Amino acid sequence: MYAPRMKKAKSEYLVLAGLLKKLAPKIGARVLLEPEWHIAGQIRYKDGSNRYFRYNTLDLNPVGASDIAKDKDYANFFMQKMGYPTIRGKSFFSDEWCEAIQSNRNTKAAYRYAQTLGLALSSSKGSPVIVKPNSGTQGTDVTLVHTKQEFFRAMKKIFKHDRVALVQRQVRGRDYRIVVLDKEVISAYERIPLNVVGDGRSTIKQLLARKARAFIASSRDTRINQSDARVKAKLRHQGQSLGCVPHRSERVYLLDNANLSSGGDAVDVTKEIHPGFKKLAINLTKDMGLRLCGVDLMIDGNISEKPNKYWILEINAAPGLDHYVKTGKAQQKIVEDLYLKVLKHLAR
Repeated sequence: MYAPRMKKAKSEYLVLAGLLKKLAPKIGARVLLEPEWHIAGQIRYKDGSNRYFRYNTLDLNPVGASDIAKDKDYANFFMQKMGYPTIRGKSFFSDEWCEAIQSNRNTKAAYRYAQTLGLALSSSKGSPVIVKPNSGTQGTDVTLVHTKQEFFRAMKKIFKHDRVALVQRQVRGRDYRIVVLDKEVISAYERIPLNVVGDGRSTIKQLLARKARAFIASSRDTRINQSDARVKAKLRHQGQSLGCVPHRSERVYLLDNANLSSGGDAVDVTKEIHPGFKKLAINLTKDMGLRLCGVDLMIDGNISEKPNKYWILEINAAPGLDHYVKTGKAQQKIVEDLYLKVLKHLAR
């Protein structure tokens, strides 16, 4: 594999490898890491059995179920057929892929579909829609678009890395991830999009730079891209720019997606989660054929309340917690306990 890409991967996935190596001796196991990049490893147990991991993918979930989970469109299809509340949307293909598979579901067809969801020519009319890569992770290229111009720009960017894009209706609420391991909820947290809080003196650009430095100081592997077109668009739709000075205590959101990898914040809610949402996440994980799963929900309300109006955003068969673990000592303890359980369950 291309070396610079591997160096980037190494920085992103070293956390998991380090945790497994640290925790394995507690259960009499040991971890052998591939020495050059430290992203692939073997877990050797006392009984002589071996398990493997690569990046954030552990030797735990079945291959078929994992592959379905990685494909957002297929996962949504099966979840919908089983009666789970998914977000209305449809998949479309790059022009090159349309030609290869002889399909007419190209970018123009995607735009016509977006119009049926409410997208209009200008942001003053109609409703925005979400466009995202079908197989992407960490919120990369996930964009809330308000206009025709923004729509085609976002789709073009997606098709540089993925030949399938999803166009979905926007839903509003609070964004949560619930992590399930073998019929048990082991972690739950609210994800809050990248934001800054004004001090009455600093510009948004300065506040953002300060936040980026804080991430580096805490060893959190999150790099904020101030030139991200999504940040500028988000500010523009709020009537602001990077040069604006927010009032003291004023919170300004800079992205619509709440992924921790793109600068979002995490608030632990493991002890607050309602039994109804626990049951939902456990049942969904089982129904999708998984043992370890991150269930992402948008809730019109609070996760501590009885389930009422909510949507499943997506599922993740390899829920990386490398960003979450850097958000505080309590989170570090949660993640270490989680992976200690994972190591024990891998032996089964």
